Amino acid sequence: MTSETPLNILVVDDHAIVREGLKRILESTALHWRVVEAGSGFEALEILRRTPFDVAVVDVSMPNMGGLELLRRVRPEFPRLRVLMLSMHAEEQYAMRAFKAGANGYVTKESASSELAAAVRKVAQGGAYVSSALAERVVLQLNGVREPASHAQLSDRELDVLRRLVAGHRPTEIANALHLSVKTVSTHKSRILDRLGLPNLAALIRYGIDHGLTTEEV
Repeated sequence: MTSETPLNILVVDDHAIVREGLKRILESTALHWRVVEAGSGFEALEILRRTPFDVAVVDVSMPNMGGLELLRRVRPEFPRLRVLMLSMHAEEQYAMRAFKAGANGYVTKESASSELAAAVRKVAQGGAYVSSALAERVVLQLNGVREPASHAQLSDRELDVLRRLVAGHRPTEIANALHLSVKTVSTHKSRILDRLGLPNLAALIRYGIDHGLTTEEV
């Protein structure tokens, strides 16, 4: 597939500035790449149900409906859609979760300016793509050479709560962002501490810092 092959691309991110930047990168790559924006997972579903797309570039971290949840909804309804996940996380566990959920590619936002167009082209051709910074670590884990981190055992929701706790968000803030009760958030917190074998929130925050789970984009 050449850069001139027409592609309909849906960019899904809750930040307008990010969407505009991604759109400019893609539209400057090929004259016949048409890019449409969606500001949330719910809006993306509405657009997909009205218009066919070849590739969706989806942010992993979005409020209300995260990228992985959107991916799981998209897969049975739009099986031919190629999905490229975009994330702040340069950590293989996030990429592994994305591929297990049905993603065709995973690109970190840090490398998006240099890799996004190539990644879109690759997945549009039917291939898979992972950011170069992550590729070796993902392969090592798939081959059993690299042991997965302890938080690999957490559910997607628990990992989301973990990241927000590490970022300093209070239980009420997390509950509002994820449309959960404060009690449910507290339950998730207790399960996370138990599964990671940590005694308290301070240890949890230290664990998150040590494992690069400190992004504020949650």
